[in-house]
Amino acid sequence: MTDAQETAARSAAEAPSQDSAPAPVPLLEPREGIPPVVADAEALASVVAAFSAGSGPVAVDAERASGYRYGQRAYLVQLRREGAGTALIDPVACPDLSGLAAAFGGAEWVLHAATQDLPCLREIGMAPGTLFDTELAGRLAGFPRVGLGAMVEGVLGYTLEKGHSAVDWSTRPLPEPWLRYAALDVELLVELRDALEKELERQGKLEWAREEFAAIAAAPPPPPRKDPWRRTSGMHKVRRRRQLAVVRELWQARDKVAQKRDVSPGKVLTDAAIVEAALALPESVEALGALPGFGGRTGRRQLQQWQGAVDRARALPEAALPQPGAAPGGPPPPRAWADKDPAAAARLSAARAAVTAHAEKLGMPQENLITPDTVRRLCWEPPADAGPGAVAAVLRGFGAREWQIGQTLPLLTAALSAAPPQE
Repeated sequence: MTDAQETAARSAAEAPSQDSAPAPVPLLEPREGIPPVVADAEALASVVAAFSAGSGPVAVDAERASGYRYGQRAYLVQLRREGAGTALIDPVACPDLSGLAAAFGGAEWVLHAATQDLPCLREIGMAPGTLFDTELAGRLAGFPRVGLGAMVEGVLGYTLEKGHSAVDWSTRPLPEPWLRYAALDVELLVELRDALEKELERQGKLEWAREEFAAIAAAPPPPPRKDPWRRTSGMHKVRRRRQLAVVRELWQARDKVAQKRDVSPGKVLTDAAIVEAALALPESVEALGALPGFGGRTGRRQLQQWQGAVDRARALPEAALPQPGAAPGGPPPPRAWADKDPAAAARLSAARAAVTAHAEKLGMPQENLITPDTVRRLCWEPPADAGPGAVAAVLRGFGAREWQIGQTLPLLTAALSAAPPQE
């Protein structure tokens, strides 16, 4: 970074108003240029040595090929550390980066939206002991826009070029403009981290943030999603159980094909086409081929494959058909509470109002103060003893952090005593 750029950024950050602030400085090139992509053991060993000798936090990012490939594996890993510079690593050619992670020692990892990247990083042997999430820090500090580009611009006074965020990162070789974009994504992460830490400390929220970061770092991988087919886009149109079975059979057939081909499921068959077939319940390949999403270049062999899934759903006995609504395991949708349990509906209404008001007072999104799912579960099935101790234990059981409990416990305890309106 040049002295002129640093001066411009400082001026932008310290300006008294938007009107008088200078235009942000475009960040066009990494400080040391675009590093070569690490794609063999020898080059990886050099990076391990460099980052082991570096100092301070390590900026970490990963690029996936969402929308192009099956799953969420990493296709590029970007790193930056003081004294080591920037590294771009091909995790397809170097699938085990556990040695690199060990080279960081106990250094803090700096990521933006860590929960998005940690699953694919863990697959290649990289898991942080401690971390700082700049996106979550921005949320807790009350920034209205917390994307990396918006945060770098608003906090540091630079603009990042974001034109390659949705490209196919499984492409080989990766084009130079994409590599430049990738290197710039970690160029200022540590500087952003330092500025956000100061802001959180100023607001009295730094310890809250540290609790959040520690919880993310310690969280185990999430269990497999139950009935993932229920997340098919457009499912709200599907009402009958036989139609739900068609969605399930087509979704599962598509998933097998997508996994075998290593392509995004949406490139095999769109969600919209699955829903159309479920609504129509076609009885033949010809009828299926006439539906939106199944015509055009869809070959007869493919149509037979999809019709086979429809036929399996049509042949299921009534007892084997899926039930409507979400998968069991939680409270019903809040819109149904007033009819099912008016007292629970009153508790939820009171809790939501109190939490929302307190979140606004603290200057942060309500879902970061306490998750809506936690509030719903507590209000649907409150403890028999609704005193502070019992309520706090329930909140801990749902994964609430101590700072969240401290901020919301009086509000939620009071909400549990709310009475339904008199008819």
